[in-house]
Amino acid sequence: MALYTTLHLHNVTARREAEYADWFGGPHRAALGSLRGFQGAERYAVSAVQIMPDIPQPWAFLSVYDFDLPAPEIDLPALGPLIAEARDAGLVVVDDDTERLYSYRMLADWKGSPNWQEDRPFSGVSIILGNYVAGRYEEYHTWYENVHSVEVTNVPGHVAMKRGELSDLQLEPRRYCPGDQLVMCANQTDDLMFTIRDFSARARGVSPSGIAMEPRSSAGSFARTVHYFDKVSGEDFWPGGIAYAGDLSAYEGVE
Repeated sequence: MALYTTLHLHNVTARREAEYADWFGGPHRAALGSLRGFQGAERYAVSAVQIMPDIPQPWAFLSVYDFDLPAPEIDLPALGPLIAEARDAGLVVVDDDTERLYSYRMLADWKGSPNWQEDRPFSGVSIILGNYVAGRYEEYHTWYENVHSVEVTNVPGHVAMKRGELSDLQLEPRRYCPGDQLVMCANQTDDLMFTIRDFSARARGVSPSGIAMEPRSSAGSFARTVHYFDKVSGEDFWPGGIAYAGDLSAYEGVE
């Protein structure tokens, strides 16, 4: 068995958002249940708050499909026709070439921190489409596994991380992928701005918490994009956060 995650980054046709949501939560989710190895699927909308506000956010929506596949070369392609139903119905924007489907073989399942309340849903996720510096593969993964994943998921509001590598198995329509390394971080917070500001402050050693992250490994390429999304699918939404209950005055000037 092998863990796979497929990201569907897309835009929904204007004024058909409710129709798309009904399709995803109804016939689409029912059809997914018949797929071998299917574990779950969730929808997210791009957040108004981003850690790198200058990076373009070309996708308004992200759907995440998780699998534990007995035979990936046989099972993963079965997802393609189910996603194509929305495209064929005109629910997904295709004429601007923004739609992307990326499948990753995951290195492991979620790795949680003490912040994670496992009986409560995620409020959102962030994804990094990243890369390692050529010749420094092992160093990159050692740093992420032993250092950075711990630092990131201990930031209030960040609760878990999982990572994967771009699979040779990809769904149509295939498009260029800017990152062969996926870093996905799960959030549980109703104050994403605080989470992002404290993350940035810890990375620069100026957090009011007094916690400073280790210097970023030079094995991690700067050829990466970062995208934060808020959960929009399902009936369980984040009913109050754990991130912060005060104001942000201590973070003035921290981005």
